Amino acid sequence: MHSPEEVARRAVNARSIASMAGSMACFVVNDALVKYASQSLPAAQLIFLRGVMATVLVLAVAHALGATTRIGDIVRGKVAVRAVVDAAATMLYLSSLFHLPLGNATAINLAAPLVMVAFAVLFLGERVALAYWLAILVGFAGVLLIIQPRAGGFNGWAWVCLLGTLFHATRDLLTRQIAQNIPSILITLATAAAVTILSGITSAVQGWKPFGAFEVMLLAAASVFLAAGYYLIINAMRHGEMSLTAPFRYTSLLFALVIGFVVWGEVPNLPAWCGIGLLLASGLYVLHQERTRRTQGAHKKNS
Repeated sequence: MHSPEEVARRAVNARSIASMAGSMACFVVNDALVKYASQSLPAAQLIFLRGVMATVLVLAVAHALGATTRIGDIVRGKVAVRAVVDAAATMLYLSSLFHLPLGNATAINLAAPLVMVAFAVLFLGERVALAYWLAILVGFAGVLLIIQPRAGGFNGWAWVCLLGTLFHATRDLLTRQIAQNIPSILITLATAAAVTILSGITSAVQGWKPFGAFEVMLLAAASVFLAAGYYLIINAMRHGEMSLTAPFRYTSLLFALVIGFVVWGEVPNLPAWCGIGLLLASGLYVLHQERTRRTQGAHKKNS
């Protein structure tokens, strides 16, 4: 029979796992909506319109939670730097998404955990076993199989997507360095505002196209899913055990492949399927090793 503490811990982890899977579903639906809207709108204009809606929504939530009394935090220190990096990542990823199959773009973006390990070694001085490096190399091979670079018929947008993944990994490193007393909703607000400002400047250069109620409806729905995804992933990462919760990031690939097939009839070719398999295997291996390392460390501490 399990102790009350164990029962409570399992319940928290179950909610966190559900939140993580839910956030991935929200993010993929958001991606699908903006990808569909991109058929009639320029990328920067689309991201700006969605950003305005998302910023207003997140600001309303922050005000309801009483967090706007500290709104000045969004333009200070690592919160502001993280927001700028996240805005660049968003612009790169979404711009590439409009030119790539949804499943492929999502799979490339899932290389972020592997990039995080490499960054931890290069910039944080962490020591990583040889097996981790082998997993990173296997994951990178998977990314190359998905991108499929060729001398002819080369799709440079796949590399733009990979660059966006590097920015996402940088954002995650910065997130770990933000003080715990800063409310997560303000970090979300800073990101939404930065994306809106950056895309607004870019759209002024690119120019605008007329749009109607249908595009507004798509982007309004996308902003809701985006805000919900932010809330759910923050909830997942703050409460559950990371080693148990993090692997459920990979559910986003399943959602993306299903939506990509149903909406656009997109089916990855054989090399891409092999690359997806390698990427998933290497990422799950790294997460499993991290969980094992933490468990052993906890046992040594308690002994």
